[in-house]
Amino acid sequence: MSDDGTPGAQASADTKPHIIAMLPVERRAISVVTLVAMLRMVGLFALLPVLSLYAATLEGATPLLVGLAVGAYGLTQAGLQIPLGALSDRIGRVPVIITGLVIFAIGSAIAGFSDTISGVILGRLLQGAGAISATLTALVADATRVEVRTRSMAIIGVGIGSSFILAMIFGPWFAAHFGVPALFGFGVFVALMAAGLLLLLPRGIAPPARSGRRDFRAALKPELLRLDFYVFLLHAIMTATFVALPFLLKNRLEMPVTTHWEMYVGAIVVSLLGTIPLILRDEHRGKGQTIGIAIVLVMIGELILSFAGFSAWTVFAALALFFAGFNFLEAGLPARLSTLADEDSRGASLGVFSSSQFLGAFAGGLIGGRFLSDGNPSNVFFVCALLAAIWVALQGFGRFRRD
Repeated sequence: MSDDGTPGAQASADTKPHIIAMLPVERRAISVVTLVAMLRMVGLFALLPVLSLYAATLEGATPLLVGLAVGAYGLTQAGLQIPLGALSDRIGRVPVIITGLVIFAIGSAIAGFSDTISGVILGRLLQGAGAISATLTALVADATRVEVRTRSMAIIGVGIGSSFILAMIFGPWFAAHFGVPALFGFGVFVALMAAGLLLLLPRGIAPPARSGRRDFRAALKPELLRLDFYVFLLHAIMTATFVALPFLLKNRLEMPVTTHWEMYVGAIVVSLLGTIPLILRDEHRGKGQTIGIAIVLVMIGELILSFAGFSAWTVFAALALFFAGFNFLEAGLPARLSTLADEDSRGASLGVFSSSQFLGAFAGGLIGGRFLSDGNPSNVFFVCALLAAIWVALQGFGRFRRD
């Protein structure tokens, strides 16, 4: 009784997955939060490809302080994500988000008007002190039903990933035409614009009831801590790479700073030939194996930069491989964590994950500055390749243990 609408066919139809549509207020809230997150990330990451060259020209600059200027935001981001998220539970999401954006704008202004390396480092620390990623995530959870929450988080993740790519393209172009101080000024502008967008949030978003007792042990499960360490390594490698990369392009390849953006644009576009197959493979075979492939791409890119970064073509190929692996990992690691974390501790798990990510950026700035001390970018890339090799070994060992 299955070919003519009988109960067998009806039972089969009932087993088909039903996709729950988002409500208009949910779509509106997600759109606003995504735009706020994207604007803030563009203002932060647009500096990454150009800041080390600019910082090196400032009074009191040393290679280590240059690296600190690039990665300093990660220290305050890592330290304040969880406290500000907890504060938002008590006084509300929007006040914390607005305060964080104002602090970000103040830090951008201080760095933009500073002509010393210490002033820029102070500004970068304040930029990071506007640590609102966890609070934005909590706001999405407040504004959406459980049935559409994973989809909502995915939309924000895609937006943030797109903002990183946009920042890699926009930052060098803008700085080449208007200067790095003006790029800090752009950070002030996007922070204030993001704060204004909060006025478009739907009214009546109420935080869920929370018990006074909190248990973070579920966020510290071994499989989650492994992903926390992975994102730490990813952002340490990324930040260290961008401490050294502008010096390679300017000094070794003799590329004018005004043309650096062309290298980044081309490499990111070509990298999609690697990122898209990784995404498709991941959907069919699982993230464990695909994450390993992505790490290897990052490692090969760093090795090429270290040992063969003497021509525009080899550097271009290295960056295409690096971005192919990086962009997949940037999206794949939080997606993996969100599926492994317990429902009632997902917020805490994402908070620890975000703190690990930004702490990695801070460590990467120090690594880049330390190994750039003799003026040879190849040393930085080689250390990054070693970190990626350690990561490959850890990923392989973790899969062996799980099997």
